[in-house]
This record gives sequence, structure tokens and C-alpha cells, in this order.
Amino acid sequence: MTPRTLRIEICRDEEGFGRLAAEWTALYGRCSAATPFQSHSWLHSWWLSYGRPGALRVVLVRRQDGELVAAAPLMRARGPLPVLTQLGGAITDFTDVLLDDDCPEAVPALARGLSRAARGAVVDLREVRPGAASERVFAHWRGPRRRLPDSLCLELPAVPMEGLLERIPSGKAQRVRAKLRKLDALGIDAHIVSGEEVPAALDRLLALHRLQWQGRGVTAEHTSRRFAQHLTRAVRPMVERGDAMVTEFRLAGDVVAADLTLMSPRLAGGYLYGADPALRARKVDVATMLLRHGARETSAGGRATLSMLRGSESYKQHWRPEPVRNRRLLLAGRGTAPLLWLRAGAADARRWAAGQARRHAWLRRALDRLPGRTPSGGG
Repeated sequence: MTPRTLRIEICRDEEGFGRLAAEWTALYGRCSAATPFQSHSWLHSWWLSYGRPGALRVVLVRRQDGELVAAAPLMRARGPLPVLTQLGGAITDFTDVLLDDDCPEAVPALARGLSRAARGAVVDLREVRPGAASERVFAHWRGPRRRLPDSLCLELPAVPMEGLLERIPSGKAQRVRAKLRKLDALGIDAHIVSGEEVPAALDRLLALHRLQWQGRGVTAEHTSRRFAQHLTRAVRPMVERGDAMVTEFRLAGDVVAADLTLMSPRLAGGYLYGADPALRARKVDVATMLLRHGARETSAGGRATLSMLRGSESYKQHWRPEPVRNRRLLLAGRGTAPLLWLRAGAADARRWAAGQARRHAWLRRALDRLPGRTPSGGG
């Protein structure tokens, strides 16, 4: 079989996308690089909440017998330039295409399909994890292309808590063990919810998340109705297939914290959690509680990686995680090369400006620490 004997299709309607569920799930299982964000449940639900009529462009590659061997979930992006980007948007930590591990011919065929779907547009693949299937398509692309850095993620090995404690200095490890003993003494129980319990559990999780961030600048999208609807639609079937885990933490019968972790055979990532602020008053280290549970469940499933997903918050750094930089892959035809360089140049400029802002902020903080110095903005 050659790439030319494979059949390329482009799905443009959400009903057709919905009907792909069974064969998409089968292909997902044959793509070892896939993360939970490439599951049909996540992507189709995202489209129902965030998609725009007429924008869907899902590229499909099939064998002659109809078996699906590659898929790229794309859409036309808003903006002045013609751009195709992947489904998932800002609430998705990793985006990718799906490629059947046993069908190498699907890679160049999918590259041809992307070129056909673009039709004069730039293909802009954001938040591509190193080792993703998209990198194989990038390597086969025959036109102009550009690889840029994207968000930073932090990752830990998927080992039980004792293994994670070995990564940090002994003094810190002793303090963490003391926190864990306090958790055990309080009697906080972890309950992994079943599929039928998911809708009510997600309602409680989102309520706790809002309560936890009250007055501290919660991510606005996490409080939106469409986000809640997306999670409810997507997560229940993911839980039932083992692609997600919702855990409630109970104290004296009351749910005081809840966590959503997304899982694939190789990777698990803590996606969203909520905790009652009363736990802080009781000196409960919620992050440590969640990490212990996540490490235990992830390592028991034989996965290699426990991802903290995007962001480098200070509480993540305590565990000495490995920094892993997502990539942004830009692809274009020869006739649209100027659009690619224009989009890449704009991205470079934004990254430079953000770096300058961080350096200036660091300098202001350093100056504010000098003796006799009035803090910036202090009047």
C-alpha cells in the first residue's frame, strides 16, 4: 500500500463528526502518542460548546476498506489571515493529530490531506507535545514550515509518593511526610466516582473551584456555562473508558475537595481541581493531597508520566519537575509562504515582548529590595 492508495476525506459538519465516535476511538487506541485531549469525547464536546458554524475541517485518511488510519481535527480560525488550527482552544493543554502506529503510509497521506483542507490557508498547530504524531506530519511536509516554542509544561515520573519524595531535599521531604500524616489523622477519604456519578461530582468540583478562587482572580472561562456543559458531556464517557478520573475528597462525609485527572496509556495529567478554603484554615496542604492520590493511581496504571500540564507555578516547582516545552508547528503551501512568515513573525514579536516584560518585572523587584528604596508604585 502507498499513500496514494489511501483515501482522504474532509468532514465539515458536526453531525458527521459525531458519527465518527466509534472508529475515532478505535484509532485513538492505535495511536501511542495520543493524549486524552485527542479523544473523540473531548474534541466533539469542545466543538459543541465552542465551535462556529461552517468552520469545521476534520481531515480523515482511510484504507480502501474504509478503516480510519489518520485524523486531524481542524477548524478555520477567526482573524484577518486564513488559518486552520486544531480543535480544543485555550482549555486544551495538548493538541495533536491521530496516526495509526501500524500504518506508516498514513503520515504522508495526512500531510496531503492537510494541504488539501488548507486551500491557501496556513496550518497552525498549537501546543504540540514533544513526540506527538503531528511532528511526523511536520517532517513529511513538502512546503514552507516553521517550528516555534509554545507553552511550558512540568512533568514528573509516574511513581508512588515515596519515589517523588526522593526528588526533593531531605528536609523538605520530612515536612511533606508530616503534612501527609496530618491528612491521615484528619481522616480525609478519597472516593473515585463512577460514570453515573460524574455530572453531580463535576457540579461540586466547579463550585469548589469558584469558592477556592473567590476574590483571587479565577480563570473566567472556568466559571462559564459552556465550560461546565463541555466537561459534563466529555468527562462521563471518558471516565467510563478509563480516559479520565474524577476523585472527591471527603471529611466527615462532606466533599471538601475534588479533582479531575485526564489519562492515556502513557500519561496522566491533573486538569482541574477545587477545594474548600476551610482546608487552608486547618493547614491542609491540598496540592500535596492531590499529588499523593494522583501519583498512586497513575503509577498503578503503568503510565510513565505524571504531567502537571501547562504553567510553572511555584507549588509545582517544589517537586523538581522536568520542564517540557510544547511546540507550535506552522505549515503552508508555497503560494502562502508569506502568510506563514507573517504569522511566525507576529508570534516571535509577542514572545520577545513577553520576555522583556518579565525581565523588567524582575528588575523592579530587585530594585525594590535595595535598602532605602521606595517600592515601585508606592507613591
